[in-house]
Order: sequence, then C-alpha cells, then structure tokens
Amino acid sequence: MRYTLNTCFQPQMIYGYTSPNGVKLPNTRVSNTSVLENARYLELEDNVFIGHYNFIEASHHIRIREGCQITNYISILTHSSHQSIRLYGREYRNFSDLIGYVTGSVEIGAYSFVGPHCIIMPGTKIGKGSLVAAYSYVSGEFTDFSVIAGNPARVVGDTRVSDAVMLQKYPELKEYYTAWAKGGTV
Repeated sequence: MRYTLNTCFQPQMIYGYTSPNGVKLPNTRVSNTSVLENARYLELEDNVFIGHYNFIEASHHIRIREGCQITNYISILTHSSHQSIRLYGREYRNFSDLIGYVTGSVEIGAYSFVGPHCIIMPGTKIGKGSLVAAYSYVSGEFTDFSVIAGNPARVVGDTRVSDAVMLQKYPELKEYYTAWAKGGTV
C-alpha cells in the first residue's frame, strides 16, 4: 500500500504549461508539488523550470522571465503580513489598513537561477543572468548578472566572471549566450 501511494504522489515535472489566460508555454516545466496561488497574476515566459515544493503567491503580480530556474523549496511572495501580525497581536483582524503589511510585484530576470530554500519578498526585482544562492532571504532590487547571497541577501559577485571562463573554454556557445545577455529585455 505504501509503495502504491508513493508512486501516485511522488514529485513529477509536468512538461508544457498553459496559463489561466490560455497562453501555452511548451518548454516550461512545473512540478506537480509546487503551489501557484493566484496564478492568473503569474506571468511566465517559456523555458522556465519551477521545481518541487515551491510556494508562489502572485496576488500582486509575479513575472518570471525566459529561461529562469526556480529550484526547490522556494517561496516567492507578493504580500507579507508577518510584521503586522506581530505589531497588532490579537487585534490584527480588527483593522483593514495595517501598518507593516507589505505588498509588491516580483520580477525575476531572464536566465536567472534561484537556489533551494530561498524566500523572495514582495517588491523584489532580480536582474537577468543572476544567481541566488541557497537559503537567501531576498528583498529589494538587484542588477543584471548579480550573484546574490545571504540573510538578508546582498550582491556578492557577478555571474559574468564565471560565464567568461566557460565561454573561453567553449567559444561555440558565445553566440547563444550573447543573444540573450546583450539583447534587449529578454
């Protein structure tokens, strides 16, 4: 019985995603264990990977650009009430205009990578080609090609440094890399 249940409910990647608005993304993969709350406000581009056991809450709009990899156990939030609840205590539900209640959209730039166990807070913008290290608490704006790490997260490097090493070793990839890295808003 246990084996049967495990095989029925084990994590699986679902290839191809159709948004609630009917947009088909044939190369996007989303785990059956990730929760996409308020998905009508979640804007995905193609070639996105959303791994296992993520919570993506999009009530105030999330945009995940082409080629992003959202690994496992990540929360991406567009509202946060934890500070309000601490401030108001038991009276939290008796107020409508709450001090400390935070909302904001989130954007993750093209070909960025978010490592496991990260929290991305409301109002965050991560530039294209960025890498977010595991266990980071990310809040604010980060430029293109940032290596982001920590709690709270900060810029600790530039992904173009390691990209340059790889492109020197494999020059045949430079054309593909340049197409998105030097291009417009991809």
